[in-house]
Amino acid sequence: MERLIRGLLRPEAYGHPVERFELLETHISWVILTGKYAYKIKKPVDFGFVNFTTLELREHFCQEELRLNRRLAEDLYLGVVPIYGPMETPSFQGGGTPIEYAVKMLEFPQSVLLPEVLARGELSEELIDHLAHDVAQFQTRAAVASAGGDYGSPESILSATVECLKPLASSPELRERIQELDKWVAEEYSQLTRTFLERRATGFVREGHGDMHLGNMLLRGTRIEIFDCLEFNASLRWIDGISEVAFLVMDLEDRGRGDLGWRFLNGWLEETGDYAGMRLWNWYYCYRALVRAKVAFLRLGQSDLKPHDLEKLNRELTSYLELAERMTSPSKPRLVITSGVSGTGKSYWTGQLAARCEFVRLRSDVERKRLYADRPGISPGELYSQEATEQTYSRLYEQAEALLRAGFTVVVDATFLRRNRREQFRELAKRLDVAAELIEFTAPVEVLQERIRKRQQEGKDPSDEDLQVL
Repeated sequence: MERLIRGLLRPEAYGHPVERFELLETHISWVILTGKYAYKIKKPVDFGFVNFTTLELREHFCQEELRLNRRLAEDLYLGVVPIYGPMETPSFQGGGTPIEYAVKMLEFPQSVLLPEVLARGELSEELIDHLAHDVAQFQTRAAVASAGGDYGSPESILSATVECLKPLASSPELRERIQELDKWVAEEYSQLTRTFLERRATGFVREGHGDMHLGNMLLRGTRIEIFDCLEFNASLRWIDGISEVAFLVMDLEDRGRGDLGWRFLNGWLEETGDYAGMRLWNWYYCYRALVRAKVAFLRLGQSDLKPHDLEKLNRELTSYLELAERMTSPSKPRLVITSGVSGTGKSYWTGQLAARCEFVRLRSDVERKRLYADRPGISPGELYSQEATEQTYSRLYEQAEALLRAGFTVVVDATFLRRNRREQFRELAKRLDVAAELIEFTAPVEVLQERIRKRQQEGKDPSDEDLQVL
């Protein structure tokens, strides 16, 4: 295969102008950059979790890579192209029997990858909000796993986590910490087994991406595109959607932007309504951190590392283990409710609070619309009727209780103008033995009117409250 790769570093092998050549290499593939297009060629390797040993397998997984990634980045993945021989002078032009296959992609500069965008301070809240929407929509459209299949089974979920712990346990320096994590995994698994089964039975295990972190995202224009789906191992991509979300949030927290991570999480929760999935948050967050810790640990065992590589990998190992351990001893939750009429800034400030303090936010406007999603033509008068309002507060109460029981601090963004509703939530906090706090929002009437008019003109806010409702 090395002969093939060398042979492809010739401009005449391509049916288009070549500006330059750059060869990138991972443990499972080569990527040849030509200026406008990139060509990804799979290595003939078998690592157990990936098998590209035959030409038929490599062609199959090229087609899978194309199919899977076009779900999220259709214009980035151009096609699967055959390579014709001989090995010493291969070409993408010609005919006959292909000797190899490649995935043809649009080339992009490293500067648009999200780690680079984040480092420049250009990963905005607006981009994160769009990403939360896009990921939620992608997961909604994704194929659903069979309720009786292996994907998403409790046994497979436990096995994946235990496999991360095994190599780490071989280190004398880490053994005690890994034993504590192993104990937590066993205890948590016994409590979550039924939840894992319920999630699979109710359609939450789907054909996702499998490797959704910042390194597999790029900024194109005003949207973030996700690429490099795990095509080679189905069990790693047929997963619960909350696991994908946990990976991205963990990655952002590791990079010092937990606020963006939690903004993404709350945006995704509002889009999907999957607050019940938060029961599994600590498990999947811990698992994702352990995956990264395992990778860093195994790379530390390589013999050709330079001093700065050793330092970087040790730092990564320490950071990921600390993130995993944080999930095993969560802080005591609190209940925060707001009070104030529409237009006082509740949604903006609770959004900032939830992101910066790692709270789960429940918004009355979002849940009200979700309750009446099957009635798209409903008028604001009906949507804000006494009956609809009572149902909305009941939904918020149920969700808040479940989240508090799962160990999360909850901020409920609603008007809470009636004392009896505020008291109802205070009683909930008292019953669950958690602290309750009230944040009151006010603004002059003319400011409220202007904000509501502006909100209606922009049409971006879920609230349908108009001046009449105010």
